[in-house]
Amino acid sequence: METTMKEKLTSQEAIDLENKYGAHNYHPLPVVLSKGKGVYVWDAEGKQYYDFLSAYSAVNQGHSHPKIVKALTDQASTLALTSRAFYNDVLGVYEKYITEYFGFDKVLPMNSGAEAVETALKLTRKWAYEKKGIAENEAKIIVCENNFHGRTTTIISFSNDPDARKNFGPYTPGFIKIPYNDINALEEALKDNNVAGFMAEPIQGEAGVYVPDEGYISEASALCKAAGVLFIADEVQTGIARTGKLLAVDHENVKPDVLILGKAISGGVYPVSAVLANDSIMEVIRPGEHGSTFGGNPLAAKVAIAALEVIKDEKLAENAEKLGQLFRAEINKLVDECDLVKLVRGKGLLNAIVINDSEDSSTAWDICMKLRDNGLLAKPTHGNIIRFAPPLVMNEEQLMDCVSIIKKTILEF
Repeated sequence: METTMKEKLTSQEAIDLENKYGAHNYHPLPVVLSKGKGVYVWDAEGKQYYDFLSAYSAVNQGHSHPKIVKALTDQASTLALTSRAFYNDVLGVYEKYITEYFGFDKVLPMNSGAEAVETALKLTRKWAYEKKGIAENEAKIIVCENNFHGRTTTIISFSNDPDARKNFGPYTPGFIKIPYNDINALEEALKDNNVAGFMAEPIQGEAGVYVPDEGYISEASALCKAAGVLFIADEVQTGIARTGKLLAVDHENVKPDVLILGKAISGGVYPVSAVLANDSIMEVIRPGEHGSTFGGNPLAAKVAIAALEVIKDEKLAENAEKLGQLFRAEINKLVDECDLVKLVRGKGLLNAIVINDSEDSSTAWDICMKLRDNGLLAKPTHGNIIRFAPPLVMNEEQLMDCVSIIKKTILEF
């Protein structure tokens, strides 16, 4: 019987199909998931796991949240896509909702996080030429080393990850790279009169949940303001309550000039991203200058409203803050009693542990394999770092259960 006709694939069959027919652009942990609910996922054989990655923080509201799923199915059976060639009766409602929610005049809706970053870069450049008076094609944008903003041709041009960059050139010019968490380097770079913007993640996620010094984001924002430069916050991973506040910049009461959102803005059921800015910036974009067939479609709009309502209604930022403190306190006990874990760092429920081994060792991967065997799914980043980011709907009892799985796995390793 052909696999397409067969009711249920085994895990191995699913892996074999991907290996044979899919491009090998990912190296997944060998677990095949077929169902998710709340903080749990189940594999093809029915084994239950705690999800400790949350699809890189896209499912902050938990898997298959009933309110978000209902918004999706109701709208899908009514009207899914019109393109922006016509108006639809949901987009304006969503635009009003999200701009009021985050406190901006305007939103430009897109689909993926990388698209939203590209949108912010284009917006910043156009603003530079039309409002700041930089000579055309001379605008520069400051970015940070070890950033992760996506994998488009322009974005990898300012990445320093060799896997993301090598053999994908020629690269897009117009970027100045400075060390992250180095306010003096930013001050120096801002002396260039052709600088239009500074784009940063408030916490570097892919780099291994690297949290900057307290005050870095607020100082960076103030320096940008003084230099007449846009401060662009990429909150695709850190936004939507993940770090214990609605946005990670909220920890320092910073209002970015341009805010980039994605991932959990849809609760993970549909690709939705957004760029928010005030009129003085957003008005430089006119018809035909930027767009997307799917950007701002009715389905995306309805889903995003529901996903953002869930964040507020269920107080998920507050929950992330409380559980995050508990998690780091518990894991710090583990750091004290074993040599394998060097440190734990993070904010809210975006955390990582650093394994006491070299970046090119397989230790972190092997630990993640053992965690999987013990019913918890996480993934290494940068070789010796394991990111821990469960859905924000987790409760204290579940978190403590997860802590005991992590402790047991590492102490037995």
